[in-house]
Amino acid sequence: MTEDKKSAKQLQAQYARLVSRLGKVGLVLQGTITERKIVREAPKDPSKEKTYGPYYQWTFKKNGKTTTINLTAGQAKSYQKAIDNNRELDNIIKKMKVISLLLCQYTTTPVKKRKRHTKT
Repeated sequence: MTEDKKSAKQLQAQYARLVSRLGKVGLVLQGTITERKIVREAPKDPSKEKTYGPYYQWTFKKNGKTTTINLTAGQAKSYQKAIDNNRELDNIIKKMKVISLLLCQYTTTPVKKRKRHTKT
């Protein structure tokens, strides 16, 4: 077996593992979850501060515009899992693209380069 065929088989095995991971990713969302707290003067004692929150916000792009939605703590946890899944999906696809290029190079015949003619 030639080195290219051996490498191609290894790459195909890696690619197959990545494909199997795709089906296990789960829900996917783009964006960011931010936890916010508001600190203000206490209403009954202005010399003290009172903290409100935490509040959770999901920020994402919709039709090219930034959109922010307030979430409950439970929603924030679920949405964060979906955002993490999206990052994992992006990582898997990036690796699949690299392997795809290598496999195409190993399994196809390139254009033969022409010999340069020199004037004598």
